[in-house]
Amino acid sequence: MVILIISVLAMLAVPAVQRIQRRSRTATICNDFRVFGAAFDTYAQEFGKWPADSAAGVFPTGMDQRISRTAWLRTTPMGGQYNWEYHQLAFGASAPLQAAIAISATARAPLTFDINQLTDLERAIDSNGVLTMTTITTGSFRLGLSLNPFFVIAP
Repeated sequence: MVILIISVLAMLAVPAVQRIQRRSRTATICNDFRVFGAAFDTYAQEFGKWPADSAAGVFPTGMDQRISRTAWLRTTPMGGQYNWEYHQLAFGASAPLQAAIAISATARAPLTFDINQLTDLERAIDSNGVLTMTTITTGSFRLGLSLNPFFVIAP
């Protein structure tokens, strides 16, 4: 009987722990997006242009003294690596975005598609919390062509 009660309690606790872990990952990603976004924005204001586009898992040129190389190059809490996107198309966009930070899959860090994680990011960044075709093509949080998350700095 004791084992049954403990099993039931464990079954009830696991989803709550998973939600807490997902929210922690969301908070880390949002913080990274904001810190990195502010650094890229400062670069653009100082030089009058955005840094050149770089691939996922590649440190953007000119950002050495602005962002932590270690933080940029690590695997993100949801998998994948950060990717500086300059003048790139996002899902459903008719024109390229000027500046955005994406999370993209790399050989070293595959990206897992977790609708709950994406919804949490939408809620944290754009305060909507509903992923629809409208919300993933407008606002600061969007999905890219490969359904990778984007944080838009300049549309």
